[in-house]
Parts: sequence; structure tokens; C-alpha cells
Amino acid sequence: MNGELKNWAGNHTYKTNLLRQAGSIEEVQSLVKKYPRLKVLGTRHCFNDIADSGGCLISLEGLNKIIALDKERQTVTVEAGVRYGELAVYLHERGYALHNMASLPHISVVGGCATATHGSGIKNGNLSTSVRAMELLTASGELLVLDREKDKEILSGAVVHLGGLGIVTSITLAIEPTYQVQQYVYENLPMGELEHHFEAIMSAGYSVSLFTDWRKKNINEVWIKARVREDGKGEREADFFGATAATQNLHPISDVPAENCTEQMGVPGAWHERLPHFRMGFTPSSGKELQTEYFVPVENAYQAIQAIEQLHEKIAPYLLISEIRCIAADELWMSPCYRQACTALHFTWQQDWPAVRELLPLVEERLAPFHAKPHWGKLFSMRHKDIKRLYTKLPDFQKLLRKYDPRGQFRNEWLDSIVF
Repeated sequence: MNGELKNWAGNHTYKTNLLRQAGSIEEVQSLVKKYPRLKVLGTRHCFNDIADSGGCLISLEGLNKIIALDKERQTVTVEAGVRYGELAVYLHERGYALHNMASLPHISVVGGCATATHGSGIKNGNLSTSVRAMELLTASGELLVLDREKDKEILSGAVVHLGGLGIVTSITLAIEPTYQVQQYVYENLPMGELEHHFEAIMSAGYSVSLFTDWRKKNINEVWIKARVREDGKGEREADFFGATAATQNLHPISDVPAENCTEQMGVPGAWHERLPHFRMGFTPSSGKELQTEYFVPVENAYQAIQAIEQLHEKIAPYLLISEIRCIAADELWMSPCYRQACTALHFTWQQDWPAVRELLPLVEERLAPFHAKPHWGKLFSMRHKDIKRLYTKLPDFQKLLRKYDPRGQFRNEWLDSIVF
């Protein structure tokens, strides 16, 4: 392939322009035999070099079939190239749903699970918690199936694999009966309300997001996604902790039109048309941007928010918007929510890397007392010594990677510096 390869946001140029397409398991096996160093390149929604390679990059977009819908076991199995938006339509048409979706339906299922990508909801685990099995092509060329019923402990370590375990060729997810969601947006929630009402605010719907630009000690917008009840009505508060109901559809970034966003104003719709913030057929979010996200224990959420608010004068000039969400605890070794429910503090920055690079250590310093963990696919300045302190299962994860990839065929600079 000629020309430079860049990620979706355009902030990262991959070290190689050697991109090979694979449309079958046999083609993937052939590439694994041919190249001593390779990585799978998904939808390119990571902002760092986690998926980069100095050798060969493999695209699995051609592996885009939905393999099986098992109604008895309540699971669906998909190939590695399938995206959440595509899977969601398939499931809904057949009367089924996923428990949650991320802000963007554009990302691949396999890639989202590999990095512990999440949606929101104080009782909802991240997307990886739906995984019931995965088919893995190891460095030896062996196709290995890890199943929750037979390999629960190994699967707990393998699901959030950060691209270092091998090539996931298919994945099986838990599903449930389809459901409807209504989305309500409120404006101008005083940030002080979070001190005593944080849990109530974040529990006001099935999925709740707070958007702030860290100006004026204010939450600009509250997005509440509520499941429609059996009587056909969703949950809506007339007065929401001092915030006022929006009178039209809004974008999280105030000066951006809302046409790319999912329907609001309480209009009922299918789960996959409300849980993401952005519609599948449109450019998500802002486009030219940088993203950072940190996870803190949910009981420390308000203190962490206050710590960031104290940096508002330094942050605000370079910020497009911040989002605050909650995620339930899980048992996945390299998930930021391993045995700890978390609040995620997300930053969508202007695409000014020199400025953001200077800000990240300041943000991480303020969040350090709360044992903040970074999102694997976004920008951060923390290094191995920090990760080692935060992840008790890291030694076990290292052993797992060495077991299935003893020669480091799927290693790269990111894995070497962050994990090893």
C-alpha cells in the first residue's frame, strides 16, 4: 500500500504502510507464517500506538460475517471485522440486543473488547463483560477457542488482551431480548450538586453521561438514557437537581449541530439508536480531536472531579468537551474496572498535541491520589511503573502473553513499554 497510514483522528501515523487484507482464516494463517512482526489494525479509533507495528499491519475487515445466533444460549458469534453498529441492527431485527454500547457504534466488536471500551450505566459492565468465548489464532498458527464454561480463568485474562495475545478471529457475546430507550437531555447542572447527589444523578437512567467544559463549575449537559417500561413510558424527572430540560436536540459540544447525534427529547427508539451518542451513518464526535480518559473508583468520583476542576484555567483553552460516566465492576484482569466500580473522566481535546502533551502529566498528577487508570486506547503519559502499581494481575497477564506468543510476534513498542 502506498502513502502514510493514519488513525481515524489523524493524530497518529503508523510506522509502516505495509497493510495486508485478510478475508479468510487461511489468509490470516498465511500472514502469521510470513511476517515475524505483525499487528491487527481495526477501525483505527485508538489515539496512541497500541495497534502500531514496525512490521506488518493486518486488516480483518473482510472477516465480517455474523456466524451464529444461538437463541438457546442467548449468544451471538461474529467475525473480527464486524462493527457494533452492524451487529446491533442484525440483533434488533431478530428481537435481541446487547446490554450496552459505546458512544460510537463505528468501532469493531473485537477491537472494543480488546481495550475494555465502555458505555455508561452504574450497573453496566464495559463491553468486554459480554464476551462468552473467543477464537484466537496464536503465533504457532494454532486456532484456539477459549470458552467461559471451560476456560473461565484464562478467558478472564484473555478478553482484554491489548492486541498481545494473538489474532482474535471471532468472538461470542451474551445477548438479551431487545428493548426500547428514551433519551432526555438537561442543561446547566451545578457541579456542586455532585457532592451529595452523585450516585442519584448517575443512577437516574439506564445510562447517564455528564458533559462539562470545566468552566463556571457547571455540568453543561446531562444525557439520560432510560429504558422504556412495559407501560410504554420512560423515566423522566421534571426538575433534575437544578438542571433544566433541553428544548431541542443537542450535541455534547455546544457549537456543533446535533444532526450527527442520536435522537433525544424522549422519543422512544431501539436500544442501538439511543445508547450511542452518535449515529452510525454520520461522522462521530468532532473528528479532528485527541482523546484521553481516566478511571477512578466510583466512591472517589466527586473528589477526582474537584481535583480536575482546579485545573480548569489550564484545561479549558484546549478542550472541546469532557464526559463523566460510570461503569460497573468486573473480573477481567486488565480491565480498569477489575473488581472495582469506576467513574470515567473523559477529555476530548483540540488537536494540539504539544499543548495536550504538557497537560497530561498535570491531569495524572491530580488524579494519582485516586489510583486513576488510563484508557488503553487513548493518550496518556503514565508508564510501566505506574501500570504495575495499579494492576495486581499484571504479572499473570505477562505470563499469559508469553505463553501464547513466546517469540513476541505480536509485541510492539507500546506493549514493551507499558505492559512489559
